[in-house]
Amino acid sequence: MSAEGLAVLLRAFRLPTMASIWPESVARAERENWGYKRLLQHLCESEAQDRRERKVQRLLHESGLPEGKSLGSLDERILPVKIRRVLPTLLEGQFVERAENLLAFGLPGRGKTHFLAALGRELILRHGYRVLFTPTFKLVQRLLNAKKELRLESELKRLDRFCAVILDDIGYVQQDRQEMEVLFTFLAERYERRSVLISSNLVFSKWDQIFKDPMTTMAAIDRLVHHATILEFNNESVRGQQARGRQKERSDAPAGPIGSTTSSAPGGANDSVPPMGPAPKDQH
Repeated sequence: MSAEGLAVLLRAFRLPTMASIWPESVARAERENWGYKRLLQHLCESEAQDRRERKVQRLLHESGLPEGKSLGSLDERILPVKIRRVLPTLLEGQFVERAENLLAFGLPGRGKTHFLAALGRELILRHGYRVLFTPTFKLVQRLLNAKKELRLESELKRLDRFCAVILDDIGYVQQDRQEMEVLFTFLAERYERRSVLISSNLVFSKWDQIFKDPMTTMAAIDRLVHHATILEFNNESVRGQQARGRQKERSDAPAGPIGSTTSSAPGGANDSVPPMGPAPKDQH
């Protein structure tokens, strides 16, 4: 069989990487005196590696994870000591295998979203888990629309394909009864079956603002904490630290020439430094 014919056959068997590298691999095998076993091993390993890379890219694309919030860009020094200690264990991904939850509490600007997003990205890169990142209000609207269209059950099944779902900013959601019911249904469906990672600026005692009904609130909390790791982000505001850093850089910068005003703002406008302390709540 000719090289072209074999390449066509490999593509027919859904081995596109083998097909694309076949001529080059054969030429290399002849130059370096490979045997058939080594050539076949090289082709199979290349195909497997390429499939892994394509899978990771597909998982990252469908995850909805925010760009830039990775482990590499996470300054672990600003995290509380207890969270830094538990991070290596979380990165192993066993909590996902056990269908356990991860609950991150803290005031706005403490790095909860960045931490969970970075962890979600590593769960994909290291373990190939299917992960979905979504603001809570968007998930609620997605479920509510599905309920109105009489396809809530199928939508829940679609979400069940994700090993871990990251619900960002659950504390900002102020639901009416219908919205509360679909969120509770989602959490109940995943109980002891799939992992949920949640960030919240509200402690449990204030979750009645989310679920309204005390019994539903208690039932939701009970399911979430039964198998869960709770992280408390009681560190200083990340935004506050960044603002102070920018302020220090400006104060340390050499003064401009006489008659000029040093500014990094467009048009030479005076720079403004965000106030210290908790960042204002996002408005949804």
